[in-house]
Amino acid sequence: MANDASAVSDAHSQAVSTDSLADPFTPPADSSLWRKNFLLGAATASYQIEGAVNEDCRLPSIWDTFSAIPGKVLAGDTGAVACDHYHRWEADIDMLASLGLEGYRLSIAWPRVMDTTGAPNRKGLDFYKRLLNRLKEKGITTFVTLYHWDLPQHLEDRGGWLNRDTAYRFVDYADLMSRELAGTVDAWATLNEPWCSAYLGYGNGHHAPGLADGRFATQAMHHLLLAHGLAIPVLRANDPASQKGIVANIGRGTPNSDSAADQRAAHLFEVQHNAWILDPLLKGAYPQELFELWPGTEPLVLDGDLQTISAPLDFLGINYYFRSNVASDGAHGFREVPLEGVERTQMGWEVYPDGLRDLLTGFNRTYRNLPPIYITENGMASDDKVIDGHIDDTQRISFLKRHLAAVDQAIKAGVDIRGYFLWSLMDNFEWAFGYERRFGVVHVDYSTQKRTVKRSAELVAKFLKERKAQV
Repeated sequence: MANDASAVSDAHSQAVSTDSLADPFTPPADSSLWRKNFLLGAATASYQIEGAVNEDCRLPSIWDTFSAIPGKVLAGDTGAVACDHYHRWEADIDMLASLGLEGYRLSIAWPRVMDTTGAPNRKGLDFYKRLLNRLKEKGITTFVTLYHWDLPQHLEDRGGWLNRDTAYRFVDYADLMSRELAGTVDAWATLNEPWCSAYLGYGNGHHAPGLADGRFATQAMHHLLLAHGLAIPVLRANDPASQKGIVANIGRGTPNSDSAADQRAAHLFEVQHNAWILDPLLKGAYPQELFELWPGTEPLVLDGDLQTISAPLDFLGINYYFRSNVASDGAHGFREVPLEGVERTQMGWEVYPDGLRDLLTGFNRTYRNLPPIYITENGMASDDKVIDGHIDDTQRISFLKRHLAAVDQAIKAGVDIRGYFLWSLMDNFEWAFGYERRFGVVHVDYSTQKRTVKRSAELVAKFLKERKAQV
């Protein structure tokens, strides 16, 4: 169990060299991260790395459409080529394996594997079969996300996630993939970050498909979660040996002052960022405070929907990046008040590892049925440059070390956390920010597609090698 993991034997301690104890990344000897069954891997997403958007009968996605609209993506970037992973996947897997990473979280491009009638596209399916088979040959644990935001455009043309029918089309997709890929997937995640799909895609228009209406956001969220709930029993039937779950991005809201109004503002921030997703999944109900914050936005919920949505999970994926400091804003509930003098990433996000620990321990208190957790994304963007063939990404090294320490603290506080995935394996298309923001532990030169391993990846590999060598 997680709370037993702090005990580290003398043999383990002796296996940690004097050099590694001085290492800027390696965890201390009593860290839970030394457990050999704590999975340490890296994550990517299809549209962000694959490219080849017009090859082998792949259909357009909402991100192909959105990124082609002038002004929607920084510098007019698109995912048309990205990291060219569709053609370079073998070398990329070799690179992943050479770093000793134990798990790989990838997503499938829905437009690549089905045509407009729902019939399978064999060329697209074969790509993922080859990819997953190679990962299994390398002994790498496979986490597959079915939906990482690249909805087929023809479904958006029929209403996208505002159309309840899209949830049923998602079930058709999940059924096909779990039948075709059964035995090669260790863990299925239905959705990645439904908060982003619903709020950024339909609530404020910052992401594809670019719509902006509060009622749209809550209705899209309901259909996303319904799609998840409907897909879970299909995944269980088709691939019973695998784990089934969902991935949520969580946000820490802290009050700008000790005033009751600011405390309430911070609470409401977390209601709309966390409870909006986790309450229906784990309690079978939407938080009513959400509709006090956003009056008149209640979605259309049919009988049985919330029972379907709250189907038991084998795991919950958690993505965490930063916190938001907020103050009361009257009828709007809260407004962000950026703090001065704090460390920030290239994205402008505050580095706040304590937020990850606090949220995890808070969820453990709030949800009695909280499933085992994997940190499915955590990382930071920095303006990394190759100098004499090397990238010394010191801020990322410090970021990862502190966030892994926060994970260890949460484990020791009783949270069942079973693994951690770096975001991201390599620099990639960062949605509305294009290629300027670099999240990878491997650098990508987009003009040549050359990969260069950063110092952070070297140190992760060093730690994994030391852990593997333990008696």
